[in-house]
Amino acid sequence: MDPQRTIKFAGADANILGEVVKVGDLASDFHAHTQDWRYVSVFEETAGKVRILAAVPSLETGVCDRETRRFNTEAADLSQEIAIITISADLPFTQKKWCGAAGIDQVLVVSDHKEMDFGQKYGCLIEQPRLLTRAVFVVDRKGIIQYAAYMNALGDEPDYEAVLNAAKAALNSGG
Repeated sequence: MDPQRTIKFAGADANILGEVVKVGDLASDFHAHTQDWRYVSVFEETAGKVRILAAVPSLETGVCDRETRRFNTEAADLSQEIAIITISADLPFTQKKWCGAAGIDQVLVVSDHKEMDFGQKYGCLIEQPRLLTRAVFVVDRKGIIQYAAYMNALGDEPDYEAVLNAAKAALNSGG
């Protein structure tokens, strides 16, 4: 772990745990809970697809809400061979309620609340208060990271066009 990795949370520095992943790295599969509390391998659930992995602190905040809705809208124009997965530490029943109210039906929303498997493997775990920092990754079909971006502040949104272009390029390259 790089001890210099911190982010502001509630006005104080909070440590971010886990190794930073970079373009070219082999992506680690991770386990999370679905909205019906199944504990699944996310890569098995999305096998054969290019994946956009979007880590967010909580769906019930303005920026996370906006980001997840945007990816849900964008998914309609993407190939069915691209899976968008939003990962948060929200409990599955909270995610289910929020997704239902927001009309999220194109994005797989999973919870990392129990083991923080994703957070640790992708360098997104905010030690205290045990949430995920905002980050986005694109993983090709071979499991190689083609795009990786960690937001400098929790309120920063990702560069949606860059993420979507990276996913389309990964799909078109056969990766």
